[in-house]
Amino acid sequence: MLGYYFIIAVAIIASLLLTRKVLQHKILLVLFNGLQWSLTLYMCFHLHSEELGYFTADATAIIMLIVLSILATTSSFHSIYYLQHHHQRHATPQHAQAIYYAALCILIMAQTGAFLSSHIAVTWIFIELTTFSAAILIYHERKEDAVEATWKYLFVCSVALTLAFTGILFLSISAQASGTIDLSYRSLVNHAATFNPSWLKLSFLLILVGYSAKMGLFPMHTVCVDAHTVAPPPISAFISTTLMNVGFVAIFRMYSIIASTSILIWANHVLILAGTLSVFVAVVYLMQVHHFKRMFAYSSLENMGLVAIGLGVGGIGYYAVFLHLIFHSFTKASMFYQIQQVHHIYKSYLIKNTGNYFKYYLPGAVVILLSFISITGIPPSGMFFSEFMMFRALFEHQYYILLIIVLILLSFTIWALGRNFFRLVFSTPEDLDESRLDQGDPVQSISQYVLLGLVIYLGFNPPSQMVALINEAIKNLPF
Repeated sequence: MLGYYFIIAVAIIASLLLTRKVLQHKILLVLFNGLQWSLTLYMCFHLHSEELGYFTADATAIIMLIVLSILATTSSFHSIYYLQHHHQRHATPQHAQAIYYAALCILIMAQTGAFLSSHIAVTWIFIELTTFSAAILIYHERKEDAVEATWKYLFVCSVALTLAFTGILFLSISAQASGTIDLSYRSLVNHAATFNPSWLKLSFLLILVGYSAKMGLFPMHTVCVDAHTVAPPPISAFISTTLMNVGFVAIFRMYSIIASTSILIWANHVLILAGTLSVFVAVVYLMQVHHFKRMFAYSSLENMGLVAIGLGVGGIGYYAVFLHLIFHSFTKASMFYQIQQVHHIYKSYLIKNTGNYFKYYLPGAVVILLSFISITGIPPSGMFFSEFMMFRALFEHQYYILLIIVLILLSFTIWALGRNFFRLVFSTPEDLDESRLDQGDPVQSISQYVLLGLVIYLGFNPPSQMVALINEAIKNLPF
């Protein structure tokens, strides 16, 4: 099935690049999303099936693939709306729209390959492919800041992925020294206990730092912040959710390799340190941010920091990590989709240029309030449950001081986000010319209500299938 997926996907991408008609672009995009869902459903019913020798539909891949397919559908829908209005204002050439749609499909396909990959080198190849496709999308508006952000994204990601590749080389050296040639994840997990601990430490550190550029984790987080700021909102939603999930999966698979080795405790401390620094840096910038999309980017940094802490602490934190990634993906995508409407109405992403959103666009204002409740982990948000599990893991493993530090930092996060969200919704902006404001489109808010509704529903009533998949994904980790 996966072979057919790649062949048909490449054919659709080529067709997108060759045609210049908007209607054909939309039809091809719908076909691609249908193909994406066909693969996802097939993999759901063929758990642990092997494809093409280098891909396996394990539980981790299935979870992330479902999230990817859901957000691919919503991002495609909002991309059509974005390009339509962007074309009306800036007369975007048809070939630029074709490149946008093609790059979006490549990005989705590359993430699919990265999730399903069962070989550490193949994972790296598909993650590299996400870099180039995402860079094309970041550059779409072709403004000066877009050019700067694109080159920065390419440069930093290239350096980061070079570090990750070096880590893979060190891992292969350690594997060969112990008589292991196969670099599939299954083989590496089975033989990791025989690897040289020093090589394993160096490999884990390089892979963690390298893939932190994709996960949006300290220390390579800055590239994601700039990319969020200038990319079209539907693409920012992708970079801040599924692409970060790609980085997590790459790090998680490396973590699974060293989980049964003597360096596990050391690796846990590294993850906790990286996560804590990520949360701290995010809070510092959230306190002084003036741009909505940058605010969302630092919020993503904070949440990825929590994920790293949960993974490093272990125990019930393992389960909480997957739950948090699912809920964060749906919530953050909703925030970026709605900020597209905010920009459409106010013609600005600057916080100071917005306000009284309840008056000008009631459906969007409700989405903003629900997003605030969800992203800060306030009940009935599903993120309340995932964060509570992380705090419980910290308490059970006697990380009392770290728990207090994290709770204090999260309190500042809630205050910073609340201040800016409430200003958008309730305050009256100065020098606002109401005659310049456009009308919001309620249809564009439907996806956010669906996604945020899922965050609430899945938190209170997680399906047994989802629980089983998460437990399957973490069953080999030490509790």
